[in-house]
Amino acid sequence: MRIALTGAGGGVGRAVGAAALAQGHTVVGIDRPGVEIPTADSVHADLTSYQEFENAVRGCDALIHLAAYPSPGQRPAHETHHNNVLGSYNALCAAVELGINRVCMASSINAIGGAYSRSPRYDYFPLDEEHPTYDEDPYSLSKWICEAQADSIARRYESMTIATLRFHWVVKGLDVVRDRGAGKPEVGVKQLWGYTTFDAAASACLLSLTAEFTGHERFYIVAPRTVADVDSAELARRFYPDTKIVGDLSGQRSFFDSSKAERLLGWDHDSAPAATVAEPS
Repeated sequence: MRIALTGAGGGVGRAVGAAALAQGHTVVGIDRPGVEIPTADSVHADLTSYQEFENAVRGCDALIHLAAYPSPGQRPAHETHHNNVLGSYNALCAAVELGINRVCMASSINAIGGAYSRSPRYDYFPLDEEHPTYDEDPYSLSKWICEAQADSIARRYESMTIATLRFHWVVKGLDVVRDRGAGKPEVGVKQLWGYTTFDAAASACLLSLTAEFTGHERFYIVAPRTVADVDSAELARRFYPDTKIVGDLSGQRSFFDSSKAERLLGWDHDSAPAATVAEPS
């Protein structure tokens, strides 16, 4: 498969590119001018320009769109919002125009609000893809809109199969999270003590391109256990006493229900194959 990969120079992009090449795919790495792209086939493009986007992905069989500002603090609010929302819509429109029917796009657990909210609101635990959004920052809003765009495109073009993947804090491994103190209960309150490894994120992206579903589906892509040193049920009682518990939070079970990804994609966080990833320079 010839895969167009935007955001190819970022951490997740490098992991996806390495995993795709290891599986025998051809990867066209795409990123903004000035970013080092590790794939042999590479394109520098302004992905907020529709024509540049279309030209960059022409001739590919599938599209993995990861390019975006990854948090609300890197640019002014309007720049973060506009860049991410325009990029994701260009991705979908270019795919439709070129007959690229398999698309994977990076969303975030923050599509419903969370890490960047003043005081996150969660209606129930564990969270699933049906939970409403209470986003209040430009990054989280842009990810919610990205998912709404995918809904719209899939309704209009029945040939499209689109996966939006809600990644958590993406890191090399659990040791990185613990080294940053996230195992302490008070540190990970807004993010619900979760994470995703690079290998697991890359695996989900590639699985979504061949999974047997149609239309648009959202998926949580989060490790099955928290990084906290306290049982999840106790964390919920301590920090979210008014939030309903509708599933199993025994032990260190995640506050995010990723069973849909396991069921529809055949994805498993802890068994994702490792890929050799070139570090950004």
